[in-house]
Amino acid sequence: MEGRNQDQTLSVTQHSSPGSSVFDLPIQISTLGLNVSNDASVDVNRHGWVPADDASFLVISGGTGGNAICSAFANACYVLPVSDDGGSSSEIIRVLGGPSVGDIRSRLVRLIPPTPPSSPLDAIRRLLAHRLPSKSSERDARDEWRDIVEGRSLLWKGIPSDRKETIRGFLVYFESELLKRAHKNFDFRNGSIGNYFLAAAQGFFRSLPSAIFLFSSITNSQAHILPVIVTNHTVTIAAELEDGERMVGQCEISHPIVPTELSFQVPDEEAPTSPIDGLGESMSPPRNIMFESFAKGTHEALPSPIQRLYYINGYGMEIHPSPNGDFLSSLASRDVLVYSCGSLWTSIIPCLALKGVAGKIAGSPSLRAKVLLLNTENDRETDGYTATDYIKAIVRTLNSDYSNQTYGLGSANTTYPVSAFVTDLVYLKTTQIAVDVEHITLLGVRCREVEGTRFDADTVAFAMKQVCTDVS
Repeated sequence: MEGRNQDQTLSVTQHSSPGSSVFDLPIQISTLGLNVSNDASVDVNRHGWVPADDASFLVISGGTGGNAICSAFANACYVLPVSDDGGSSSEIIRVLGGPSVGDIRSRLVRLIPPTPPSSPLDAIRRLLAHRLPSKSSERDARDEWRDIVEGRSLLWKGIPSDRKETIRGFLVYFESELLKRAHKNFDFRNGSIGNYFLAAAQGFFRSLPSAIFLFSSITNSQAHILPVIVTNHTVTIAAELEDGERMVGQCEISHPIVPTELSFQVPDEEAPTSPIDGLGESMSPPRNIMFESFAKGTHEALPSPIQRLYYINGYGMEIHPSPNGDFLSSLASRDVLVYSCGSLWTSIIPCLALKGVAGKIAGSPSLRAKVLLLNTENDRETDGYTATDYIKAIVRTLNSDYSNQTYGLGSANTTYPVSAFVTDLVYLKTTQIAVDVEHITLLGVRCREVEGTRFDADTVAFAMKQVCTDVS
């Protein structure tokens, strides 16, 4: 044990494969939560189960809801949606197109290794976590952006020149792409510098995984983050309500923005055109740049409960995109699947409403537990839900058919039981959501009540140890 503690620094086991992607980076060893060993001599009991301290996790979450519990997992792969259309992501999508990077950037910044406040890495963190002012005029926000992109801002202080010029180079690239579309009047208010950097890298490489690798490399992060869909196009979700109404986009579903001059813009028929317009998506998203994550705290109930969530293309037609292949591979190799706390319909469900995911979860040879962390309270998406409703929404989504329409025979689908997708429900003693333990147990789901008012890393780590111990 003493040897293992001494190894919990920066020393890692070298693998034969080249470090060609972020997924080859070593997993950061943490003393908080569940520790992992890269030693080939890890004990496996007679049931084939890895001990709790060495369990590997696959965590499905959104950008904000899962950030507080990240340090509970020493060996985790995070799967995040790419359909957020709020904050500066909406402005990037409106002008440049491409997948949403906001949730991924949020998790990447959260997983930058902790360092002293005066260290170069902390300076990089401050820069990539920085937001341009939201209350100022558009000109003031643009002027601050210019100071940053031209290298004059105090935010660059303490960042080594090699990393400074690498980051600044991509910010310059981002600025050049905006200038090509100057007639679209990009608004820098509430803009995230980390979003700008990640979007620029994605646009330059034409690869979101490559952009994640670059971000991780510059920040010394050992994060294992997978976008649920790998694409260079904008990804849009829509919700069908039980009364038949359709709502388009994450913001409209989860936290609609009060219309302002920033959220509504009348097209200018005489605006100059650009030769690069029209090559991407045709559906222009609303301007939700003034959205703040704390805006989710208050909500107006939906007109009707959500029946299902699905993806649409730029013409508003339903589509069935393929999930990231690395996501499917991870479902076949990880020990525990975790549906994180957070927005159910706009963070968790978008990672499940994809073809092939249900079969991989239900038929995984490695997954020993599939755990749902129940929210402490409902939000706009789940107003009036009980714990059973959360479970049923996940099961109904995964049991839906996401294949292309077929004709004739061969269109039969497998309907899996609840326990194929959820084996454990973890909820806080203080939760405001009704939990019918007897009924949920009859569905084949173990219920676990834990102390606390909010899920934090310690609480989740304790619950995961219980889960791992009980199924060993």
